[in-house]
Amino acid sequence: MPRFVRIRLSSTSVESLNQVCNEIKRVGERTGVRIKGPIPLPTERIVVTVRKAPSGEGTHTFDHWEMRVHKRIIDMEADERAIRELMRVRVPPDVKIEIKLEVR
Repeated sequence: MPRFVRIRLSSTSVESLNQVCNEIKRVGERTGVRIKGPIPLPTERIVVTVRKAPSGEGTHTFDHWEMRVHKRIIDMEADERAIRELMRVRVPPDVKIEIKLEVR
């Protein structure tokens, strides 16, 4: 049975996320394993509405703050050499990475 690695990436910065995805693709090309992705997932929007006046007096004015979390999924074969190189990829502090081994 073939084994696969599912890599789930998320970040608030699209540039950092794409940089890590490109590096993972290069690892797959160097080692010669099959790779699928990066597959973009829906962007999560976190919206916070706060009152401008801290005392609650005055007109009812509000500020809206938004944070976007971008997500990607990459599937690749679980070759021992590829996994070893995958662990050496530099990941910026604003990118969260989750790696799962799967048997299909």
